[in-house]
Amino acid sequence: MIAEPFARGKSIFHAMDPRVKILVALGFSVVMAVANRPLTLEMGSAFAVFLVLLARLNLRQVAVRLLVVNTFVAFLWIFLPFSFPGTPVFTLWGLQVTREGITACVQITVKSNAIVLASMALLSTSTVFGLVHGLHHLKVPEKLVHLFFFSFRYIHVIHMEYHKIIDAMKARGFEPDTSLKTYKAYAYLIGTLFLKSSERSKRIYQAMICRGFDGTFWVFQHFAFRKRDLAALIFMGIYVLFLAYTQWGMSR
Repeated sequence: MIAEPFARGKSIFHAMDPRVKILVALGFSVVMAVANRPLTLEMGSAFAVFLVLLARLNLRQVAVRLLVVNTFVAFLWIFLPFSFPGTPVFTLWGLQVTREGITACVQITVKSNAIVLASMALLSTSTVFGLVHGLHHLKVPEKLVHLFFFSFRYIHVIHMEYHKIIDAMKARGFEPDTSLKTYKAYAYLIGTLFLKSSERSKRIYQAMICRGFDGTFWVFQHFAFRKRDLAALIFMGIYVLFLAYTQWGMSR
């Protein structure tokens, strides 16, 4: 099973109702995703860092996850400043770097890091089963809940199948390089994974049908919405609304 290192802890978020965390994370992510005013971005980033500290997460593991995110963001810094139309700032290797391109890169970097930090503090402090339970109680369509649950439940199985195929290829003398033969081998590998995933999903579905599954997500234990959960929802909800106000309500 996939490890959930942040789901175990004793912080205020670990004991919080997952429904509260899902709603706050959703609202915060939406506001930050469309934000472009410096005040909104600064306050949103500060809020995300505060949540991480309050959740008492392992900062080293947090840094590792941020490194993965910023690896993809780095590609934007390579291309966007040169391709974004606007006022030229300087020329590098014969290409003009625009102020608007740099601004867009900074905004994307701040947004992505803030959303990831807040998501780690809010969502990663619950188990996936707790999040699925919360989504069910929030009346999210059952098909989406099932898709989320089974994707998590069986993605590690596909990962194991991948390693089995790779080991079999290496046992037969496969050595990856930049040749067309290697590309074809990886194409066959991906195709085999799709076929194995499809076949396994059919077997799992048939086994569930034999056990009486009718598409209903049955829940035997229900959350207890406590006063501190309400207080947390009000506090964090007000802050998210204030972020939205700084983006759209304040005079420009």
